Amino acid sequence: MIQVRTSEDRGYADHGWLKSFHSFSFANYYNPEAMGFGNLRVINEDRVAAGKGFGTHGHRDMEIISYVLEGELAHKDTLGNVKTIPPGDVQRMSAGTGVQHSEFNHAQGTTHFLQIWILPKVTGVRPGYEQKTIPEQDKRGKLRLVASPDGASGSVSMNADARMYAGLFDGAEQATLQADPERKVYVHLVRGELEVNGERLKGGDAAMLEGESEVTLKSGRDAEVLVFDLAP
Repeated sequence: MIQVRTSEDRGYADHGWLKSFHSFSFANYYNPEAMGFGNLRVINEDRVAAGKGFGTHGHRDMEIISYVLEGELAHKDTLGNVKTIPPGDVQRMSAGTGVQHSEFNHAQGTTHFLQIWILPKVTGVRPGYEQKTIPEQDKRGKLRLVASPDGASGSVSMNADARMYAGLFDGAEQATLQADPERKVYVHLVRGELEVNGERLKGGDAAMLEGESEVTLKSGRDAEVLVFDLAP
């Protein structure tokens, strides 16, 4: 079974310095039919104006992934990390028992990134941080594992029963992901156009799959996609 949720169905918030699309209920956007999918809780597509950002604030018991598309994001936290996240990097912060952090755009242009929250497998763990660069060629015409429970294939490791893949598809490029029909798969098309199990998606659209044994991505047009293998 596949269900498509279009980009236009997402929530939207315009704070001036921050423009954000919410795939699931978040902050002032509440949709009882969009409270998450499996253990995937948040996908926010954020655009942060130059010189602006999220001041120091706290999180607990959540796996938080930042995936930068354009510009760069400056990260600082109470674990002592002071990092810059450019496009191509995947950053994971395990909030665990509690962490304070800030995210700013110190560049002259807009920073465009995805903020992703996944529910943890075990609560109350020690907070942690990890960041890795995933070369573009590793994602070209294939699904590259970028986050996983065990850090397989050079991915960032996370305290969650989930795997996150990233891919770039154009023209004849295609890939198939073998899936467990007992689990859920969420496909988020970041940009471009792409066919997912026969359904045509455009940027911002998502496909929610249940009971499927494989996920086939093809006929892309400048497509960048994230695929999540999720707990039921």
